[in-house]
Amino acid sequence: GVVRIGHPLCDGKITAARFSAGRHILISRRGLDRGPIDDALELAGLTRTIATVVGGFAEALALARGSDLIATVPERYTGKLREGLLTFALPVKLAGLTISLLWHPRLDADPAHRWLRGLVREVCGGR
Repeated sequence: GVVRIGHPLCDGKITAARFSAGRHILISRRGLDRGPIDDALELAGLTRTIATVVGGFAEALALARGSDLIATVPERYTGKLREGLLTFALPVKLAGLTISLLWHPRLDADPAHRWLRGLVREVCGGR
């Protein structure tokens, strides 16, 4: 989770109830009106208000930086973009995410492709 410095969530413990009570930015390239966070909140008997839907992380962070909206972005991919913002662990448990690598068998022995697969496995903590 990410909010601007001085946002009401900056003071005190960030609980699921406080988190859900805020106005949120939903990131969806397909224009969906809910996501995995909404599912997790629902399991806790909570809902959140989606104030706007954007297509990318940078847009969401720019909006959060200049407003009282709450953005939820992946920590690993937004490091520098989150500078000057308060980053916090989500107060709800999200379902696991599976990342899969698929390739055509003719690329098994290709050195460049092998290197890329190894790099992706390493970054994702793969086996």
